[in-house]
Amino acid sequence: MSVDDRVEIAMLIARIAQLADDGSVGAYLDCFTTDAEWELADASGIGLEVQTRRGRADLEAGVRERRRQGMQGPGSRTRHDVSTIAIAVDGDRASSRAYYRYYLDTHATPRLATMGVYDDAFTRGPDGWRLARRTITRS
Repeated sequence: MSVDDRVEIAMLIARIAQLADDGSVGAYLDCFTTDAEWELADASGIGLEVQTRRGRADLEAGVRERRRQGMQGPGSRTRHDVSTIAIAVDGDRASSRAYYRYYLDTHATPRLATMGVYDDAFTRGPDGWRLARRTITRS
């Protein structure tokens, strides 16, 4: 396990959070494998249904739905804040656990809407590390 791999994965986690708040849909989706899964295991308090998205087209539909609802994307005044990241690398596969906080109303007095855990799995391909699976739970 190289330090470079862990740094690249940590930067990917940060990039996904930043792109969720203020990036293009295409740049956000480029962070995921083509067959990625994104699971929201507990959606209480944030106005979404528990859901699992599979594959690039389904991930894109979910991103666009959240943006239509004003939950993320440019102008949404949201902030995904990620910390306490633990990463394990095994060859071209890796996993991580990180804590997140999701804030609303960042243009005024930010309001913590939810917090929890990202359990992630990554795959290294020709273009570097990509997120293959994310499970989001509240804590």
